[in-house]
Amino acid sequence: MIAVVTDSTCDLHPDQAKGLGIHVVPLQVTMQGRTLLDWQEVDPDAVYDHMRAGGEATTAPVPAATFADLYRSLLKTYDSVLSVHLSSQLSETFKHAQQAAASLGEGGRVLVMDSEVAGAPLAEIAMAASAVAQQGADLKTAAARAQAVGQALYAEMSVPSLEYLRRGGRISRAQAFFGNMLGVRPILEFDHGKLKPARRAKVDQAAGDMLASLKARFGDTPVSATIMHAGRDTARISALRNAMNASGLNVQKGRVQLMGPVIGAHVGPGTFGFLAVPIE
Repeated sequence: MIAVVTDSTCDLHPDQAKGLGIHVVPLQVTMQGRTLLDWQEVDPDAVYDHMRAGGEATTAPVPAATFADLYRSLLKTYDSVLSVHLSSQLSETFKHAQQAAASLGEGGRVLVMDSEVAGAPLAEIAMAASAVAQQGADLKTAAARAQAVGQALYAEMSVPSLEYLRRGGRISRAQAFFGNMLGVRPILEFDHGKLKPARRAKVDQAAGDMLASLKARFGDTPVSATIMHAGRDTARISALRNAMNASGLNVQKGRVQLMGPVIGAHVGPGTFGFLAVPIE
């Protein structure tokens, strides 16, 4: 049997991850002088409320010792461990997982993968790996499935405000000023592990722009689609769901996934996006 491990930037609720047979290791969020475990000790909306009030939140990767303890425990029960994590371009979590695996001296029983993504795309990869693992797949097969899903999926995101990117040093004050003045926002995509602007769109056109991009990419291919949203804004999520239904995408399965505390600390409340992956 194979154990599938990921980190909390997959943004699966802990209860959901447990039900899917996925072991999730939390990153850390620090705000108001307290360091909290992502999703376990801090809820996403607590981070968003704090940021709206002008506060800052910082994040830290999973320590190597935490990974080592988990791997050691899992290897008492499982034959091997597939540990798939957020992009190494965004965090040292992947590096720490590699260090932990090497320290155990267990040969090839722990395989650490760099997903080159984070958030809902990471969740898709972990869920795919767990599904085949529960069907009895070996480590090589589960890893191949994870890699295939990672290559097949595509996601885009946008931010309603440039203020939080400015606070985090990702854009300059001038860029934020002119972007807000012109009413344009970046459409973000994962590119070889980095989150980069693919293009720009007007604030009120961003959702339609992203859905048109997914439609152009996937055509009439049946897809599993996910709406990603930073915060429990039911009206906004409902509007995004209606936009997806009207987009022409051949959505056979759909879900909504909240962006969690660590992801939210970097992009800010109200950030949203869409993900699609072909259904085989």
